[in-house]
Amino acid sequence: MPVLVTLTDRFDARGFYLLGVGLTVVSHASFAVVADGFWSAVIIRALAGIGWAGTYMTGLKLLADRVEPALMSRAVAGHAAGIGVAGALSFLFADALSRWGGWRGAFLGAALTAAAAWLIVFWCVARQPHRHLGAPSHALFDFRPVLRNRSAMAYALAYCAHTWEMNTLRGWGVAFLAYVLATTGGGGWLTPTAVATAMGLIGTWASVAGNEAAIRMGRQRLVSIAMASCAVCAAGIGFLGPRSYALAAALVVLYGVLIWLDSSSLTAGAAGSADPARRGATLAVHSMAGYAGGAVGPMVMGWILDATGGMSVAGWGLAFLHVAVIGIAGQVVFHLLAPRALAGDRPTTAARR
Repeated sequence: MPVLVTLTDRFDARGFYLLGVGLTVVSHASFAVVADGFWSAVIIRALAGIGWAGTYMTGLKLLADRVEPALMSRAVAGHAAGIGVAGALSFLFADALSRWGGWRGAFLGAALTAAAAWLIVFWCVARQPHRHLGAPSHALFDFRPVLRNRSAMAYALAYCAHTWEMNTLRGWGVAFLAYVLATTGGGGWLTPTAVATAMGLIGTWASVAGNEAAIRMGRQRLVSIAMASCAVCAAGIGFLGPRSYALAAALVVLYGVLIWLDSSSLTAGAAGSADPARRGATLAVHSMAGYAGGAVGPMVMGWILDATGGMSVAGWGLAFLHVAVIGIAGQVVFHLLAPRALAGDRPTTAARR
């Protein structure tokens, strides 16, 4: 990610996006056709990770290079909304395809949708002339100016905590609901995958609405409210959710809404705080911080469940409690670094100072 996204400061992000999506197509198709055993699966999934690194933030940079600064916050929210809707539908999509063609069918379907994305950008997004891009006035992979940008780093480190939470809930939410369903009964048509889909769709709406709220009430205030609410929800969901499946489903959806509430606002904050000539490098650092948390969070959740003897009320409670601690730490760092408002935002009193 630091390599691919940073290179977009010198070259059109379109080419890197097409490369990333192309690798995604190859990895999903390969998983469907040739994966057989642990190591082949690891290698192919690593290729998918490289593809994602060349897709998400390069796609955002491609968009940011083509919109006015005052529109960037809403453009980022729209970008996140597209990903959020697709991510939500992917639960039902994978479930339906796996019933038809097994897990290989689900991966083949994912390859076909990625191929559609490649064709859309190839045909609909024009190449950007090189002269419109940032001039090579600095060392390309010198991240020190980005690390010294307190505002951008505030959003990046808060994004680390945010993605820690988001990926943990996405990765373990269905398993948590399945545990509650198995131990309490009930559910009916409201399967764990249906709840996860609802969480993603409603969360996407919350992300867009949260960005609009950040423009009006101040980005710092919105992020603080969202992170504090997430910490409260994370502290209680594992202990309270196992009492009934309906309660667990409601809490998962609520927690998802609170997590997604500041998703667009954080990424828009990093993009808007960046030096335009270093926007690619800034988004590279931002995404590295975020996906470092996103990679570690689900593993820590699993380790805590293992350490507490497996799936139980106490195990789930302590596992989710660690996410609350991460959220509080992220909020403290965010306040200490005091990020600034963006063009088009209504700044808070602290931001004006």
